[in-house]
Amino acid sequence: MKKTEVTLGIDIGGTNTKFGVVDRQGNCLSEGTMLTKANEDISLFLPRLYSNVEQSLAEIKNSIEIKGVGIGVPNGNFYEGTVEYPANLTGWKAITPLAELVRKNYQLPTALTNDANAAAIGEMKFGAAQNMKNFIVITLGTGLGSGIVVNGELVYGADGFAGELGHVIIEKNGRLGAFGRRGILESYASATGIKRTVYELLADMTEDSELRSISYNDLSANMISEAALRGDKIAIAAFEYTGKILGEQLANTVAHLSPEAIILFGGLTHAGNYLFEPTKRHMELNNVPIFRNKVKIIPSGLLDKNVAVLGASALIWNEIDKVIAK
Repeated sequence: MKKTEVTLGIDIGGTNTKFGVVDRQGNCLSEGTMLTKANEDISLFLPRLYSNVEQSLAEIKNSIEIKGVGIGVPNGNFYEGTVEYPANLTGWKAITPLAELVRKNYQLPTALTNDANAAAIGEMKFGAAQNMKNFIVITLGTGLGSGIVVNGELVYGADGFAGELGHVIIEKNGRLGAFGRRGILESYASATGIKRTVYELLADMTEDSELRSISYNDLSANMISEAALRGDKIAIAAFEYTGKILGEQLANTVAHLSPEAIILFGGLTHAGNYLFEPTKRHMELNNVPIFRNKVKIIPSGLLDKNVAVLGASALIWNEIDKVIAK
């Protein structure tokens, strides 16, 4: 019996690590998750990971052939295969040769990048960007990540870290953000950013809101999305402000890159048009005439799927296909 060719996709976050095997059509044949234990040394983390992967594949390992390993990880350097100064993996060294370590264990082609870049490749191979060569994926999670594809190739830049739209300064002396920098985009357009916006609006507006009874530490972006969908005026105003900030910056990005589409993914997108409509409106208001009404803003095509695993898997499928094409 011919074995099904798959790749192993691994997504390492500060809290959880997800993994699974994915075939060429984007079907996840097996998946699992484990606690990352962010303060744990890599020498302890990797054996736990290998053991968990082995257990999850026990029932299908005789019917699959793993062709490579793709990894999505914070501060992943695609060129070097290293994880560099990861703020949320406190037990790791400043520079960890993760791809090399995993390659030695599996004796398979291995590649890594950050999670937003992996998501962009996932959209290109399996999702909303399958027929696109110029697009941007924006991940709206705890922070704001972005993956940029130009002429069918992910943009890594000179050192492997290009495309950090979340760290663009949009308001001088604005909100304090990552690395002590003020006014960066992700301090406004992210799950953390919209929480801050809600509390500013609660102080400035007198309207009744179900969010007034929730403490800052208990409030989540999903609660704000659900409140907006129920018509809560504070929640709706928070998404309007978030869309304005995001849309204005996307107009600048459009001027730089002229993409066919911008794909939004992450918890904030659960609010639907309460996020998409103001984002599109403010982008168009700030676009120069040659770009107006040309760039779509659309949701991920991988909704209700394990996007993290699909993206990591797509990364290594992409590298394997490059070798085959030569």
